Amino acid sequence: MIRNPVVAGQFYPASASELKSMIKGMVDEKAKKQEVIGLISPHAGYIYSGPVAGAVISRIRFKDTFIIMAPNHTGSGKPFSIMIEGRWKTPLGEVEIDSELGKQILANSRYLEEDKAAHLYEHSIEVQLPFLQYFKTDFKLVPIVLAYAGGTIYKEIGKALAKAVKESGKKVIIIASSDMTHYEPQASAQKKDTQAIEAILDLDEDELLKRVDEFNISMCGYAPAVSLIAAAKELGAKEAELVKYQTSGDVTGDYSSVVGYAGIIIKGG
Repeated sequence: MIRNPVVAGQFYPASASELKSMIKGMVDEKAKKQEVIGLISPHAGYIYSGPVAGAVISRIRFKDTFIIMAPNHTGSGKPFSIMIEGRWKTPLGEVEIDSELGKQILANSRYLEEDKAAHLYEHSIEVQLPFLQYFKTDFKLVPIVLAYAGGTIYKEIGKALAKAVKESGKKVIIIASSDMTHYEPQASAQKKDTQAIEAILDLDEDELLKRVDEFNISMCGYAPAVSLIAAAKELGAKEAELVKYQTSGDVTGDYSSVVGYAGIIIKGG
């Protein structure tokens, strides 16, 4: 099947030329590229989160396949959903699903299920793709959507990803698609997001879960972030770096109710 874009013309331009032009203004083509195991990138409308997504994606040395994990905003489909065949379409072209790797991940995980319904109207994987396509047109994709559950499940999924990546021998980057605190005053959002970001930079997924609960942090993609950290450590991650953080208020000038966005890369030793 072809998974058609659902937020083109809303979150980002539907015209390929306008989309490329917009992304060009949000990336740093001269940024030093680094080998990364994974990254966290936001998924809001480009005018709000695009500068952060552009900054973090500008820093990575591209590989053949991206596993993109995202939260389930729609409530549709299986709780832990993976697509293992088909193509994803954006105004910049189509991205083929890496069926071989997807099947290996599915076989390794007790929780993931093959499912398309969770992906049909979920925007948080789709909005990552044009940024990736701007830099490279021939990569493949494994899309995974995670509903809310417990840390044990997220960590198991992460370890299943890592095992499949190792077994496949493929060159892979894992993306956790997430925004940070939602609709709080700037000072509150920054304070809470600092707590979450510090746990991520320490590569401590248990501490991230604890702080999300303790400080009531409305980070929509904490599940993908936990799975990413668990996978990255299995794949040799030693450090993480905050590339850029800002809020919607930094764009609109309205700091009374903002959403936070963080771009983080995870690297080996």
